Amino acid sequence: MKAHDIDARGVFCFHSEMEADMPSIANENNNERMSLRVPATAKAKLRRAAALRNTDLTSFVTQSALREAEAVIEEAETIRVSRRDHLRILELLENPPKPNAKLRAAIVGLPDAL
Repeated sequence: MKAHDIDARGVFCFHSEMEADMPSIANENNNERMSLRVPATAKAKLRRAAALRNTDLTSFVTQSALREAEAVIEEAETIRVSRRDHLRILELLENPPKPNAKLRAAIVGLPDAL
């Protein structure tokens, strides 16, 4: 995924670069076991849904959980700003304001390595 894009609603989105550090699920050949307890009614519903998708229960639960995990991660690592705010951010990056007295004082305290 790009570091930024515009979503379907026309909202500009910034994405975290942490995504590149995440291991690819598709390239994993080593399977690990997970065990979970669910009520019988939940298991029956999951089995029915898996059958409707013509897949086994393990694949159905894994794919469903991965979709949800990806959505949670995407939401946590994405900042959405309006088109107006996007333009304002670009303007400030291209033409930053002059440092005020507080900023100049803070800069004095920074190590030279920065």
